[in-house]
Amino acid sequence: MMESQSSDEEDDRQHLIEQHERLRHSSSSSSTTTAGASAFQIDSGFKSPQFLKNFSFNRRYIFAIFLPLFILILYFTTDIRNLFRTSIPTVNYDSSVNRMRESELRALYLLKQQQLGLFKLWNHTSVNTKSFSTSGAVNNSVNSTSNRVIDNVDSLHSLSSGFLEDFKADLLSHISLNKQIQQVLLSSHRLGDPLDALSDNNVTDPSIGGGGLSRCRKVDQRLSERKTVDWNPKSNKYLVAICVSGQMSNHLICLEKHMFFAAVLNRVLVIPSSKVDYEFHKVLDVDHINKCLGRKVVVTFEEFAESKKNHLHIDKFLCYFSVPQPCFMDDEHVKKLKSLGVSMGKLEAAWTDDVKNPKKRTVQDVAARFSTNDDVIAIGDVFFADVEREWVMQPGGPIAHKCKTLIEPSRFILLTAQRFVQTFLGRDFIALHFRRHGFLKFCNAKQPSCFYPVPQAADCINRVVERANTPVIYLSTDAAESETNLLQSLLIFNGKNVLLVKRPARNSAEKWDALLYRHGLEGDSQVEAMLDKAICALSTVFIGSSGSTFTEDILRLRKDWGSASLCDEYLCQDEIPNFIAEDE
Repeated sequence: MMESQSSDEEDDRQHLIEQHERLRHSSSSSSTTTAGASAFQIDSGFKSPQFLKNFSFNRRYIFAIFLPLFILILYFTTDIRNLFRTSIPTVNYDSSVNRMRESELRALYLLKQQQLGLFKLWNHTSVNTKSFSTSGAVNNSVNSTSNRVIDNVDSLHSLSSGFLEDFKADLLSHISLNKQIQQVLLSSHRLGDPLDALSDNNVTDPSIGGGGLSRCRKVDQRLSERKTVDWNPKSNKYLVAICVSGQMSNHLICLEKHMFFAAVLNRVLVIPSSKVDYEFHKVLDVDHINKCLGRKVVVTFEEFAESKKNHLHIDKFLCYFSVPQPCFMDDEHVKKLKSLGVSMGKLEAAWTDDVKNPKKRTVQDVAARFSTNDDVIAIGDVFFADVEREWVMQPGGPIAHKCKTLIEPSRFILLTAQRFVQTFLGRDFIALHFRRHGFLKFCNAKQPSCFYPVPQAADCINRVVERANTPVIYLSTDAAESETNLLQSLLIFNGKNVLLVKRPARNSAEKWDALLYRHGLEGDSQVEAMLDKAICALSTVFIGSSGSTFTEDILRLRKDWGSASLCDEYLCQDEIPNFIAEDE
């Protein structure tokens, strides 16, 4: 409409200018003619009568007076804009634009009303929740005829409390979505004060009155319900830990299970030497374990060797697993132990058990088969051992202690992880363990496969991002850049790309990793792997790779540290890859 009006005014202006120019031209012509006539009259000596001169002078005055009056009358009696607009073919376009704008403004108004209604519903549910929580104490004195109703209400509240929290979280997400729609519609208008009221965040912000609730809230670990065993070892009785299967994460799980066996058998656990296993002293704080128990329960291999005056002999080698080979040890590992000066007798099987199909065992089974008076014993690799699974997997582990967890990253690694989070991520972020290297063949051997095409994985991650409302992801991966770049391009939240953050290469100008550098830990692959675990364990939400012990160790830390979220899940959990390659 405004464009049409301005074009009309320009046309009017052009007409007026043209008329003005013609008038000036005609006036100048008249002046010239008059001048010529005057000269002719002078030359000829002819003189016009006086009344003709007066009439010509009065006619000019009359014309000057009546012309403005005529223009005013014409202006008030005629719709000049419509008169000119009928000759312009854009009238249909203008009317459609008007209808579109009116519809959008109407939609904004309705969205505003909807959001206010949802917010009232939110406040109503908050009030009801409070009334539910206080109704038990108030209604205890009600007569017996109403006790049944009260009991039903209380039981309904206890059964539906989780559902109610999810309902409130969903409600908040709808309010947030409504606000986003308003902002999108507003972005195409920017018309000023009439719409400013619609974009008032003070009314639509769900955090008013402390009513905010995250769908991805922390999991209640119920630590008071833990089932634990006391670890009171005899100072001269040792269990030598032996872990051979898989990589560092497997060995840490194996070490944790060895600690459980040592507690059940009342023995001090000997941490493996770095000459036959990983350098645990770089990634774990052994003294932390002893401090958590308040007594000496673990020793390094060097401490063990010193206590035995370098007379290192395993008095009894009782194998937990007998198949596929005793103690799940190969000849190479036996040679490494002997190279340390460790002597041993014959490997004996405590029972028949297969690594590929382990039997469920109890604490009583372990105590009955592995209890002995020998000073030093070993039971081989127990990574696959299935002993009191629920007990072992509970938050904090199966052993009574005063810390959050016994096996955790060393102090240097933990502080470095915290500094990285403070530098690059902030409090709210999602951590993603995106296992890819060598995972395709591993996953396709399982039923169903756990290896997902990048676009499908991106869809799954986007759903978690939407639930968590956290558009920042820390990426822990061994994937090639071709895969991570594609993944980055497909992660979208609120119309913007989700930021994927990876640990950068060392830069002396950055100080978040100074502790590792000063203590000679920088650049160590196992230290960096443990650093990744620590960062992931500190995240608001964690997405792991199913079947990966790296992921499982992160989940253990999150449970123990109390950072586990209701939104934690495996990548594309409960989904099947939409394409699976054939076997070789």
